[in-house]
Amino acid sequence: MIVFDKVSFGYDPGRPFLRNISLSIGAGLTLIVGPNGAGKSTWLKLAAGVEPPDAGHILVDGRDLWREEVAARASLAYLPEQPDLTPYAAIRDILLLVCRLRRRPAAEAEEALTRFGLARFAGRSVRELSLGQKRRATFAAAFIGSPDHILLDEPLEAMDRETRDLIADWILRRKDDGAAVLVVSHDLEPFAADADRALALREGRAVLRDDWPAAEADQLVFLDGLARGETPS
Repeated sequence: MIVFDKVSFGYDPGRPFLRNISLSIGAGLTLIVGPNGAGKSTWLKLAAGVEPPDAGHILVDGRDLWREEVAARASLAYLPEQPDLTPYAAIRDILLLVCRLRRRPAAEAEEALTRFGLARFAGRSVRELSLGQKRRATFAAAFIGSPDHILLDEPLEAMDRETRDLIADWILRRKDDGAAVLVVSHDLEPFAADADRALALREGRAVLRDDWPAAEADQLVFLDGLARGETPS
């Protein structure tokens, strides 16, 4: 479970972008929605421990992200919209490091490389890869082990159909295994039918909604309204 306890954050001192947010997100698929500039990617960065809150605390399974960093982050997998990998490291070396951090056998690095079609690029540095290859490399890292808290920013962007299907299947499997999966995506349709809740952001506030309409088509309309900053009834 990820808990925000009276969290505020702003890029400009004295001007909080997210204000006094208190909520808990447990197992299941959560879609983070809201208008452009509402703070969706920022929320993920806070939950991943990339940005520290200006006030309040963020807990992962009861551990403070900034006071018990190693333990709190051990179960996290975060994939930003723009891949942020060490540019001069070889892809295989990055995945082997992930294996060591998650205490997984090195063979899982090779399996992940093969699964994402990166085996023949394994010795190349990150800076030699295309954007799509870099995004596949970040997913290959996320697939290692079984992270219980998965934070994805535009996970289907720049992916071919085969890889999109692989990612969507993995998200559902991790959800079914009890993981907390949080997704920011402009393309809500692939996720709507399987989502358990939405975290709606607007004007620095955050509200959890799980009051879905029964029909799938109505669910998309509901989510689209939240994404536009409306408050569907």
